[in-house]
Amino acid sequence: MTEKEKCAAGLLYNANYDEQLIQERVACKDLCLEYNGLKNSDAESRQNLIKQILGSTKENICIEPSFWCDYGYNIEVGENFYANHNLVILDCAPVKFGDNVFIGPNCSFYTAGHPLDAKQRNEGLEYAHPITVGDNVWLGGNVVILPGVSIGNNTVIGAGSVVTKSIPENVVAVGNPCRVVKSIPEEN
Repeated sequence: MTEKEKCAAGLLYNANYDEQLIQERVACKDLCLEYNGLKNSDAESRQNLIKQILGSTKENICIEPSFWCDYGYNIEVGENFYANHNLVILDCAPVKFGDNVFIGPNCSFYTAGHPLDAKQRNEGLEYAHPITVGDNVWLGGNVVILPGVSIGNNTVIGAGSVVTKSIPENVVAVGNPCRVVKSIPEEN
């Protein structure tokens, strides 16, 4: 089993020393650097390049620079997607965003995690678990989403939250660790 196959299976894999994964990350980061250097007024080039970086997109998307990801091909973005400046997506596992997702500045999505055992960490081992963000989700600035988290439809995550566990739909959740503080009535 290759390191990439181990990663896809949610097993410990070696990301630091596997040539295939290193080459894929380097190629993606080169594209991210190119994207981040484009003028905001060059909307057509920005759209074309971001759709080249990401695995799957709908038509109406906007990601403000700077944007960084590991592989790009594991990211799926729905319609009417907006991410403010300094978005980081460590997409070792799939990261799926629904339609009408709005992300504040300085937000991070981390599918990768590392073993507690120092020997395993020092060998370059890590694991990756998918992240899913539903439709009509708003994430405030400086939100961090950790491996394996799902965020339900119509949910708002308050600024500065660290989301360590999945959050249901139709709620407002805030804090570190992020917790549900109230429900959002369906008529809103």
